Order: sequence, then structure tokens, then C-alpha cells
Amino acid sequence: MQNPAGNGLYCSEHIHLRMNNLDWNQLKAFLETAETGSLSAAARKLGLTQPTLSRQVAAIEQHMGVTLFERVGKAMVLTPTGLDLLEHARAMGAAAEALGLAATGRSEAVGGVVSVSASDAVAAYLLPPIVQRLRAQEPGIAVEVISSNALSDLLRREADIAIRHVKPEQPDLIARLVREATAHFYASEGWVKTHGHPRTAQDAAQVPFVGSDRAGRYLEYLRQYGLHLSEDNFSCYSDHTVAHWALVCQGMGIGAMMDNIARHTPGVVRVLDDLPPVHFPIWLVSHRELRTSRRIRVVFEALAEGLSNGASLDKR
Repeated sequence: MQNPAGNGLYCSEHIHLRMNNLDWNQLKAFLETAETGSLSAAARKLGLTQPTLSRQVAAIEQHMGVTLFERVGKAMVLTPTGLDLLEHARAMGAAAEALGLAATGRSEAVGGVVSVSASDAVAAYLLPPIVQRLRAQEPGIAVEVISSNALSDLLRREADIAIRHVKPEQPDLIARLVREATAHFYASEGWVKTHGHPRTAQDAAQVPFVGSDRAGRYLEYLRQYGLHLSEDNFSCYSDHTVAHWALVCQGMGIGAMMDNIARHTPGVVRVLDDLPPVHFPIWLVSHRELRTSRRIRVVFEALAEGLSNGASLDKR
């Protein structure tokens, strides 16, 4: 039986000494369980089964001779001792991650997996031809495409490279502005036959659009852009860009899309021609240490070339 937390039998220095001799997997189990407050959530984060994670948590408690967590329903709550050791464990984890970054950065092997995070539209339409060409040139590299509209945390290794539409502010990240992309409004050919070809903001007020969200953010954006619309203009909604575009192609209404994606989509027509284009940047971002890794540098440069001037689709 482990000693209950906070009983005073084990001094802080003794526990910290034992932490320095911990198995790294046990330390990760402790950290993720503490951060998520749940064995099941921590197991999902680490890609483990819950029984395996539970054994690792039990092993770290046995190794240190203390109780780190108390079960409160399905939650795992840190004991006073667990709270006392959490910051020490975080520091050890950060040091281990930094070591991993440095080791990865110095690797010169052109092989292995490189993860790339991008928004769903970029991941679905722009990345596949780039990945195909890269695979033909560097068969030892496998690219993992992470489709997410959230910003991946490169410092926590959620991705090796990220494609973003905002410039990163973290000093440990290195970013390259690939290009300024444009978007316009489009509708399907069938929709245009039914509703006509609206060209002005005034024309738009009487026709259906595909909405993005029910909270009104997209509607407010369209109004700021000069379109005097209401919720009644929306025939349907999707905040997933690929699904949103599929609804536009199906003839459900007008929607916005990056121009070089729309140009390669059969059966769509640019509408609201009198409105100016929407401009947005495409940034390629990686960690400074990772940029020194040859395989990640190869992928980074391939992405930069493929995304410049919309070349990823134009070179198909």
C-alpha cells in the first residue's frame, strides 16, 4: 500500500530524487492524466489503452512511494503531493521535448514521417498533388496530413509543419509567407440557370447563400463585406469548408472559395463579379530546430513551391 499523500513521511527532496530516475513513459502518463483529469482522455491523447495507462500511473506511484491521484467519480484528482510534483514533472517533460526537437532537427536522413497541419480545404484540395509529387521524388518520406481548422501547436509537436492564414507570433517558430491568395463568390451552373447571374451587392440581397455558422459570425462578415443579407438568405449551413463547397456545387446557394480551387472545380461559375476579391495570406510554419532536419526541410520546400501561385493544382 502506498503512503497517503501529505503524510510527511517522505520529504520533498527524496521524492524529487526518485522523479529524476523515472521511466519517461510513466512521466508522460502522470502529466497527461494530471492535465486532462481523466484516464480515458489521457489514454486517447497518448494513443494507449486505458488499462495500459492505468498501469503506468500505478507504476509511478509505486516507484515514488506516494499517492498522486484520488478517484472522484470518473475523474482523477491530484493529491497535495501530486500538485507539489506537477511543476517539477512539467519541467522534466519540457526538457525531454526540447531534447527530442534537437535530435530530430539534427537528423539528416531523408526518410520517415513528416506531419503537416492545414485547414480542411487546403488539406483536401491543395495538398494531395503536392504529396503525390513529393512521394515520387522522395519515396522514403511519408507525409501525414492533419486536417484541422484549429491552429496546431508546433511547440508541443502536434505537427512538424503547419499551413496557416495568420502569421505566428511565437519566437521559436520560423515562418515563410508563401503568397497572398484570393477568393471570390461562386455558384453552380444549375443555380445560375435558376436564379440568374447576380453581379452586384444589390443583386445578392434576393438570392440564397450557403451559410457557415448559426451564431451569426459569417453573416456579420458578409455584411461588413458590403452584402446586405439576413438569415433568410441562407438555404443551409456548414462550418466545414469542404462540406460548404460541396453544398455550393450541389446548387444550394452562393459560397466563397479560394480562386485556384474554384478554377479546378467543374460546374461552378464565379458570381458577384463587381465585388472585390478577398485577400488572405498563406504562411508556412515550422519549429526552428525542425527546420534543420533534412527530411522536414525537403517537405517544407516542396510545400513552399507547390503552394506558391496556386501551383499545387495548376501542375496536375
